[in-house]
Amino acid sequence: MPEAPKSGLATADYTLTEKNKNALQFIEDVTSNPDQVQKQILAEILTQNASVEYLHRHGLSSHDTDRDTFKKLIPVVTYEDLHDDITRIANGDKSAILSSSPISEFLTSSGTSGRERKLMPAIEDELKRSLLYSLLMPVMNQFVPGLDKGKGMYFLFIKSEAKTPGGLVARPVLTSYYKSSHFQERPYDPYTNYTSPNETILCPDSYQSMYSQMLCGLCLNQEVLRVGAVFASGFIRAIRFLENNWGLLTRDIRTGNLNSGITDPLVRESVMKILKPDQSLADFIEHECSRKSWQGIITRLWPNTKYVDVIVTGSMAQYIPTLDYYSNELPLVCTMYASSECYFGVNLNPLCNPSEVAYTIIPTMAYFEFLPVQRAASGVGSVTREREKENLQLVDLADVELGQEYELVVTTYAGLYRYRVGDILKVVGFKNKAPQFSFICRKNVALSIDSDKTDEVELHKAVENAVNHLGPFNATLTEYTSYADTTTIPGHYVIFWEVSENGPNMIPASVFEDCCLTIEESLNSVYRQGRASDKSIGPLEIKIVENGTFDKLMDYAISLGASINQYKTPRCVKYKPIVELLNAKVVSSYFSPKCPKWFPGHKQWNG
Repeated sequence: MPEAPKSGLATADYTLTEKNKNALQFIEDVTSNPDQVQKQILAEILTQNASVEYLHRHGLSSHDTDRDTFKKLIPVVTYEDLHDDITRIANGDKSAILSSSPISEFLTSSGTSGRERKLMPAIEDELKRSLLYSLLMPVMNQFVPGLDKGKGMYFLFIKSEAKTPGGLVARPVLTSYYKSSHFQERPYDPYTNYTSPNETILCPDSYQSMYSQMLCGLCLNQEVLRVGAVFASGFIRAIRFLENNWGLLTRDIRTGNLNSGITDPLVRESVMKILKPDQSLADFIEHECSRKSWQGIITRLWPNTKYVDVIVTGSMAQYIPTLDYYSNELPLVCTMYASSECYFGVNLNPLCNPSEVAYTIIPTMAYFEFLPVQRAASGVGSVTREREKENLQLVDLADVELGQEYELVVTTYAGLYRYRVGDILKVVGFKNKAPQFSFICRKNVALSIDSDKTDEVELHKAVENAVNHLGPFNATLTEYTSYADTTTIPGHYVIFWEVSENGPNMIPASVFEDCCLTIEESLNSVYRQGRASDKSIGPLEIKIVENGTFDKLMDYAISLGASINQYKTPRCVKYKPIVELLNAKVVSSYFSPKCPKWFPGHKQWNG
């Protein structure tokens, strides 16, 4: 190894270069022999959890750490299969049910079960998770060098948390990370040098948090080299916030005095270390924000920005045109793939087109298996179905086939064993011998705006509840479908209804508004939190269409090749011509008049 330079700045650059090289070499090493790495990871997980009740219940002894025995004895499961064990832990049972290490908290998944968030066990040793973060910037630096010379403007937020009956904290995975010492006490790293002070990110008031983060980003606008949020929807919401509040923000910058509406003392103290009176900057921001068009506002206000760092795969792809408009088509970068259950992999070609994003699974994160799926035509769309086999035949990481779609199954250090995550992935390439996957969709999800996930069954039950309001008017619902409208900010659910009115009186607008609210009240807690607390989802809309509209929808599907015998009305539509057909037949529309009820911390953990 060459001798390190002796000057302080040069030493820092040398250390950074070495860290980058080591991270990239690690990726090379673990992707060169993924099957051997996976065998070692499974043996390590089983050895660490040798005393666990769940494994013994299924016949695995404390000495069984080989892959064949594990696959033979341990079943492939969903969350519902683990519900009773999760409930025991949530209620205070401290025995080694799923993990030999104590469960330190639950990470709440945005996927839902029984209309509530799923609870994923977590243990104190989360080094496997944090490792993935250390790989992101060394990869990015290969494509955009010099990112250590400026700051990142990221809009990061915590969400509400609760305690289970047994006293364990339950909160979203990113809230857990931002509140952890890994984030708050992180050593100086030029790649995690953000415009937002920690105090602004950790502020529980969403308005104060957004306002203070935006203000700091504007004050440091010349230093910003990259911008982003977790999801594309969150970043667009920040831009809309700027549209609505730039007058207040420029006043603060002009005077050097922080808006009195920011009352959190820690936030005020941290922001005042950055905020200084700057007449010319205030004039500049005011000039740009008062222009008629906001096209390219990102590159206008933050001129040194190299890319936008947000998730634009899966349901977030619907926001790409809006991001392109605001950013002057800067590269949209998806850096990593993760969930509440586990962190999975990284994008090794981060400047690729969003439609070509592929994640390389890092074999040390967990033990991965893959359930082959096949596509089956259904009406005008398609659904993913697992292959009809009595015994689920799972494939190992090293044995997946190019072009095949799979459902992801994980075994984790924290106590999930052969757990079906519900993500559908497609193999699109390889890094050495490790597969690279594109994210296709979340299994069974029909509608999604932000972190919400609503499936067809849940939507149907919600619509059934709402239709009860039509009874007194002798009216019936003939057909319905839905789509996620992201042309509004925030986006919102739209339900198209074809209604047969048989009574003598017209249905008042207030009745349809009540129907909107009933649907919202019937949806899961993640949706209701997005509406009532996070304000990340707009009011649900019912659009009444002309009678005969759904017959025309069927005719259109048949013209595209759908079988008239097998046609079913799709409960969710995404294809633009179909949305345009439906919108052309709308005769009236109604919005939910208020937010649905949502109670922070309300959980039904007792089963």
